[in-house]
Amino acid sequence: MNAKQTLTTVLSTAAISLITCTGAFASSGVTNKVFVSGPLILLFLGFCALVVVMQCVPAIIMLYGMIKGSISVKTGEEVKVKS
Repeated sequence: MNAKQTLTTVLSTAAISLITCTGAFASSGVTNKVFVSGPLILLFLGFCALVVVMQCVPAIIMLYGMIKGSISVKTGEEVKVKS
């Protein structure tokens, strides 16, 4: 079997598989159902968002310090080691 026949066979198999596939048996087909969350769920999600934001603040400060340190030019400074 040469490369052209192999490629044709693979593409034909993929096309037939995609054409004949159907929806999963577990799906109900209803996608317009609206879930109403209670206030405790929304409070919990808000708390999670607050935790994420509060963890981003030190990371942003550290990133700013790293960028500032890499841009600044230090010339003429020598470090002497005491032995």
